[in-house]
Amino acid sequence: MFLHSVSLWNLAFYAFMVVLATLGVWDVFFDFEENKCSMSYMFEYPEYQKIELPKKLTKRYPSYELYLYGEGSYADEHKALPLTGIPVLFLPGNAGSYKQVRSIGSIALRKAEDIDFKYHFDFFSVNFNEELVALYGGSLRKQTKFVHQCIKTILKLYKGQEFAPTSVTIVGHSMGGLVARALLTLKNFKQDLINLLVTQATPHVAPVMPLDRFITEFYMTVNDYWILNARNINLTTLSVAGGFRDYQVRSGLTFLPKLSHQTSALSVVSSAVPKTWVSTDHLSIVWCKQLQLTTIRAFLDLIDADTKQITQKPKKKLSVLNHHFIRHPAKQFEENPSIISDFPGSSKWVSVKMSRWSYVAQNNSEKMYFAFPLAHHRKSYTHAYCQSTMLDTNSWIFGCINSTSSMCRQGIDLSWKAELLPTIKSLTLRLQDYPFLSHIIIYIPSVHVSQFFIDCEFFKKEARSIQLPVTHLFSFGLTSRKVILNLSGLYYNIELLNFEQIYQAFKVNVVSKCSRSKEEKTSIYKLHIPWSYEDSLTIAQVPSSTEISLKLHVAQPENDSHVALLKMYTVPDCKYEVTIKTSFPQILGQVVRFHGGAYPAYVVSSIMLAYGGQLSSLLTTGYCLEYATILDKEAKPYRVDPFVIMIKFLLGYRWFKDLWDGLFLPELEAIVLTSQSMCFPLVSLILFLLGTCTAYWSGLLSSASVQLLSSLWLALKGPVELPKDVRANASDLPFATSVFLIVSWTTCGALSILLSYLYYVFKVVHLQACLTTFRNNQQVNPKHSRRSEKKSNHHKDSPVQSLRLSVQDVEDSLRMHGTVINLLTWVVLLSLPSLIYWLKNLGYYFKLQPDPCKPLVFLLTPAVGILGNSYTLSVKSSKLLKSTSQFPLPLAVGIIAFGSTHLYRVPNFVVVPLLYHALCNFL
Repeated sequence: MFLHSVSLWNLAFYAFMVVLATLGVWDVFFDFEENKCSMSYMFEYPEYQKIELPKKLTKRYPSYELYLYGEGSYADEHKALPLTGIPVLFLPGNAGSYKQVRSIGSIALRKAEDIDFKYHFDFFSVNFNEELVALYGGSLRKQTKFVHQCIKTILKLYKGQEFAPTSVTIVGHSMGGLVARALLTLKNFKQDLINLLVTQATPHVAPVMPLDRFITEFYMTVNDYWILNARNINLTTLSVAGGFRDYQVRSGLTFLPKLSHQTSALSVVSSAVPKTWVSTDHLSIVWCKQLQLTTIRAFLDLIDADTKQITQKPKKKLSVLNHHFIRHPAKQFEENPSIISDFPGSSKWVSVKMSRWSYVAQNNSEKMYFAFPLAHHRKSYTHAYCQSTMLDTNSWIFGCINSTSSMCRQGIDLSWKAELLPTIKSLTLRLQDYPFLSHIIIYIPSVHVSQFFIDCEFFKKEARSIQLPVTHLFSFGLTSRKVILNLSGLYYNIELLNFEQIYQAFKVNVVSKCSRSKEEKTSIYKLHIPWSYEDSLTIAQVPSSTEISLKLHVAQPENDSHVALLKMYTVPDCKYEVTIKTSFPQILGQVVRFHGGAYPAYVVSSIMLAYGGQLSSLLTTGYCLEYATILDKEAKPYRVDPFVIMIKFLLGYRWFKDLWDGLFLPELEAIVLTSQSMCFPLVSLILFLLGTCTAYWSGLLSSASVQLLSSLWLALKGPVELPKDVRANASDLPFATSVFLIVSWTTCGALSILLSYLYYVFKVVHLQACLTTFRNNQQVNPKHSRRSEKKSNHHKDSPVQSLRLSVQDVEDSLRMHGTVINLLTWVVLLSLPSLIYWLKNLGYYFKLQPDPCKPLVFLLTPAVGILGNSYTLSVKSSKLLKSTSQFPLPLAVGIIAFGSTHLYRVPNFVVVPLLYHALCNFL
């Protein structure tokens, strides 16, 4: 019956929208690089020693615990406290386990063994009982206060030691990182208790899915505090994102706010981290060996030799983090490196006057210096480039500042300006920046390796910087742009013009063709984004055909004029052909990635428009139209989007903004998205069409479900007659409503919403079973049915016409009930997270406190109870029907205007027309 009310054209359109949505979802959840993280293993059996907390603290937080991680002999030795190491506290995230500390803890233990325990770290971990804090924010404040007490307890374990710490380092995964930042908002918290904060895949900017107001309020408290007190916050913070593999927390949310006066915060994507260079998913970021090794190397370099604890010097902290997480020069970290070097006179010196030079160093080759005089090259070239495949941390390139005719006596170490890449270390120098250098010196040490390669060249910037405008967003991959690199160079910069927005996505195909075999060499293609640390690298053998995905985590800031670059570290004597074209599936993926959270709001908005259309048809014609028909008629983007656009435009005027603030209206979602550079062209239209599509298919599903359940009812309980009085089956309403309210007050509001929803479905299924029985009887005894119909028509003219039901009244009622079920289904889904949280913690707390759904329950539950026992017969004669039918349109606009990024507001918009609809039965 549902399908008959939809044209084939609409059906084809809805199917097409499903295909588009599938493409976008597939790109987000499946179309990314394979997991290249190496698994971190424990060499000895991991042990978790429970730290005894004060009884008062245990009583206040019965479900929380503190553990010390250890393995083997280390664990045995440290069972007898106090401790002597450097304390590090690990905070798990949403549904995270305290045992996730074992990866970084085990690697730190192995590193301590390598240096004979000159320094070692004591890793602690908090057990939050795997709470779902990303779904329910009511416990975030409680977790923050518990962590504060844990820090105090940890520091007490070191009392009396020679090098007792006064602060701890915190590593926070996911929401654990946000809890760590929230510590600073506590009244009695001393900032000096934390010396360093490292967060992994933590959504700092905003919650992934704001499903209750407590999460939003917690975020506002934390971020507002950090922004307003930025000058007073000296806590060095590093945020590491997982990249495109992490589909749970997109990397753009992990970037800490950049403030002009704040220099103690760094944000980086794991694919850009030196010696890591991989994208991680939300869980593997905790155990990814490459990333954990980088983190522990940084921790070791942060140790102050005098205090044997993490340094308190902010400048050194930033230097170390930059060295290990931003740009690694292929050198061991030195706080004050020696830049000036004296060259021994006994070494072999070779003068090189060629503009391009290559050298193969063999095993046990003698120590040599190659000198490149710059006087001649400065006239013809602007830059010098050198690379080496020997990745040891020795100094290898210098600039001569004191030379004789045959050798250089003194130079500056340029190795600190080099960059480490997966297969080479490289350095690019702009010659005009070094007018005081007479030579560039390449040092070849005597090493015991099979062989390594060193290549150098001089070039003009214009010859190696190629501009490549990206293809248009709406070219849909049908057109492409191409550049061919014919020069036999080592390094190219391809400037990707107009590549600056997060909704852009491209496929780049790099084809390399070589004149002779280059099997032992590889090319490196690096996407460099100047305005954020989200670079990604691709390694390709030559010759080859390599496909690279180009898309952004963070849009280019308005005041930034840099250009995204594709840096190509190439093989000489090879020709490269670079082709770029728009990737439509990846654009859809970006829509899902950045705006997927708003999707439920658009679905509910479409259903709300259909709901209003049904009420209007009941008012004007006396009949309720089919859901699919009215959805096609009423759920149009032009009924919603123009109002949102108009409000956004008017908010640009001071008088309207003052009026808006005077009415205490929340900030418009479109303005929030604009401030975060997240406004896609036509994104609202795309989401609305996808929402309408989902509203259609969910209507089909709910209709089929009611039919199926009614058939099951008839099979189990037999035929059911239609009620003769519209109030006949409402006798249980006061009792049911009272039970639902009591359940909400004593346990969980979401549970009450679910029970009232099931009660409503039960009533609708019962009514459908009654109608099915009547129709079956009509087929068996048509004469009796005609007499019944005449009686029904006769009753319509009687004084008690509002108490008698006809078949048409039942069908209209079922159509209306179907739409209400659709609305209530989404209300239940949006309130379900707090119910799941409550069920998971039922062993500790019988009553959910605070409860985000409780205010909603006292309006929704009575309304749902009344509607479950109502019929269109008693509604269409109501004086309130006209105003009730006018509510859904402005509320549908309100859902998009205020609920697309604050989903917890959506049920509040739904309850208003339901409440008025229920009142229509009485007024």
